[in-house]
Amino acid sequence: MYQPGPSLTFDTARPAMQAGLQAIASGQKDIDFSGVTAVDSSAVSVALAWQRAARARGLQLAFHNLPENFRSLITLYDVAELLGLERHHSSPHHH
Repeated sequence: MYQPGPSLTFDTARPAMQAGLQAIASGQKDIDFSGVTAVDSSAVSVALAWQRAARARGLQLAFHNLPENFRSLITLYDVAELLGLERHHSSPHHH
């Protein structure tokens, strides 16, 4: 499972994207954000690029442990479906 570094912002987006693309090229389908603490809109762009690269290889990426600030950006830009996250928002709540 690929884990980006603690910051996924404009300053770190390019190396993070390259590292993620290499992980996807080697067959990784899971990306764990548990160590990510700083995000900005660049994180959304990087995640979309990773998902496009995976789909080009016939893979569907799964994003795990998304920090709340990243979830907020995904909602703001309305890209949950593009990232394959729509199932978390459309399923009914069970108690």
